[in-house]
Amino acid sequence: MGRELFRAALIAAGALPVGALEAATPAADSYHMIAQYPIGGNDTGYDYLRVDASTRRVFVAHANRVEVLNVDSGAKLGEITGMHGVHGIELIPELGKGYTSNGLDRTVTVFDRNTLQIRKVIRYTGVKPDAIQYDPDSRRLFVVNGGATGDVTVIDPSNDSIVDTLDLGGAKLEQIGFDGRGRAFVNDEGKSVIHVFDTHSLKALAKWALGPCEEPTGMAVDRAHHRVFAACGNEKLAVLDTDDGRVVATPAIGRDPDGAVFDPKTERIFTSNKEGTLSVLQEVSPDRYETLQTLTTQPGARTLAMDEKTGRIFMPTARFGPAPAGGGSAPMLPQTFTLLVAGL
Repeated sequence: MGRELFRAALIAAGALPVGALEAATPAADSYHMIAQYPIGGNDTGYDYLRVDASTRRVFVAHANRVEVLNVDSGAKLGEITGMHGVHGIELIPELGKGYTSNGLDRTVTVFDRNTLQIRKVIRYTGVKPDAIQYDPDSRRLFVVNGGATGDVTVIDPSNDSIVDTLDLGGAKLEQIGFDGRGRAFVNDEGKSVIHVFDTHSLKALAKWALGPCEEPTGMAVDRAHHRVFAACGNEKLAVLDTDDGRVVATPAIGRDPDGAVFDPKTERIFTSNKEGTLSVLQEVSPDRYETLQTLTTQPGARTLAMDEKTGRIFMPTARFGPAPAGGGSAPMLPQTFTLLVAGL
């Protein structure tokens, strides 16, 4: 879908007023909205997604299923069903397997990366398993439990068994990242800190304060320059030294982010913000960051994944009805679930 068709789709959906894109038409070398892949369905709720660059597929969490689309065309290739409240998705190509964390029944589903058939259901994690990520250095799969337990479930993907549970004493754990040298970092939205632990000994090492940044959610890591990025709810990105926990910068980002990605090729950081923006920052040096662009996306596009081959950014969202009069979240409207694509 070209930019004009995308603009028309957003205006028709009520996501943008007429003239909004003209008022901020990006330069040729700026990021812009490239496509919109309609998914639809009556399931409500969505969270993480994962791009499999080598097979040209994108896996999108959608309530009790995972939608599998062609990453270049948006054509639906299949789905994985039978889960309850899918949050995170991880792929381990060398093992030919994929994993989902299922928040409502405290399980992890193991599926075949090629056929999408379910191989096993791993029981039981901590409360509300959320982010899930594989660490090639320790060859372990880590499941961050976002509920009251404040812990991390450790899985051996060679036999898909739970080998340990690491209690971090967290309040509301969010995303996890690794430095490739034996350290893991976990955002704690409830306590506004980053928990640090050893991925081999599974021992807690530190809790790093985030300075002026509050309620961290999305996380990314620049392994080459030893930096970890925490996208915070108060419109700041905390940049910390992964060796000692120093906060070296706090550049501004959009409101209410839930995802962060670092592109080592361009040394750019992206955060997807629920307000309907994508923040694009340049790492000028390990301690200096500049805002390149704030791209209008669509309200609700709060998580993201990057295609390592093309550098394109993918963000799921939907249309929403009015918020309840007594308070609470606005309801997601049926048949409006979609995947947005941004790039150069």
